Amino acid sequence: MSESEISEITFSDFEKIDLRIGKVLEATSVLESKKLIKLLIDFGKETRQAVAGIRKYYAPEELVGKKCVFILNLQRRVLAGIESQCMILAAEDETGNVSVLQPEKDLIEGSKIR
Repeated sequence: MSESEISEITFSDFEKIDLRIGKVLEATSVLESKKLIKLLIDFGKETRQAVAGIRKYYAPEELVGKKCVFILNLQRRVLAGIESQCMILAAEDETGNVSVLQPEKDLIEGSKIR
């Protein structure tokens, strides 16, 4: 999708998105998939799991201990038989490099992104 095709959302729509900092406690390869990693994430008051298609770019052990940005209120999905309860955010450049989004400072798990 090109930048000219991206539709604008209202500030009110943006406020509906629950973006938070989570700390990856565990990360394991999903054996039934070449792309998926199962993550267990600490959000301070709760722990959730996510399934992310980033195994091409990260070994599971590289993610453990990282604090990353997640969407918490995205509709849950089942991937390879595992419920994904949130989504990790990552950026991809034109050459295919992928990087998970991380805060610049060491923020407390569950910190809300505004």
